[in-house]
Amino acid sequence: MNNKVILLVEDNPDDEALTIRALKKNNIANEVVVAHDGVEALDYIFAQGQYAGRDISEHPQVILLDLNLPRIDGHEVLKRIRADKRTSRIPVVILTTSDEDQDIIQSYDNGANSYIRKPVDFDQFMEAIRKLGMYWLVLNTTV
Repeated sequence: MNNKVILLVEDNPDDEALTIRALKKNNIANEVVVAHDGVEALDYIFAQGQYAGRDISEHPQVILLDLNLPRIDGHEVLKRIRADKRTSRIPVVILTTSDEDQDIIQSYDNGANSYIRKPVDFDQFMEAIRKLGMYWLVLNTTV
C-alpha cells in the first residue's frame, strides 16, 4: 500500500488503539494521524491551529470519522469537509458504534462515502478493517 495518510478521528482511547492494531495486523502500512475531537480533525484537514503550515493539498487517503466526538461532532466535521471545494472529494468513512437510523441517514445526506458500524466482536472488527483497507486504500482511485 502507499504512504498516504489515514486520518482517524476517534475520541475513545480503546477504539483508537483497536483500530490502529487492526490496521497494522492487516498489513496496512499507511501513516495514521489521530485527531481526538472534531476541532482537532478540522485543524488537520484545513492545515490550521497546531497543523498550520501543513500542505493542505496533501489530503488524507481516507478519513475514518467517529460521530460522537467532543467539541464538534462528526456530523458537523463531515458538513465542513464537504462544504469546502478543497476537501469535498476526500473519502470519508463513518466508523462508529451508532446504529441509529437517523445517524445513518444524516451521514449519507451530509456526503459520507460509507457508514460502518464498529463490530463489538474483535475478529469481526479485524475483518471489517481488512475490507475497509482493501477497498479504500487499494482498490479505490482518488485524485
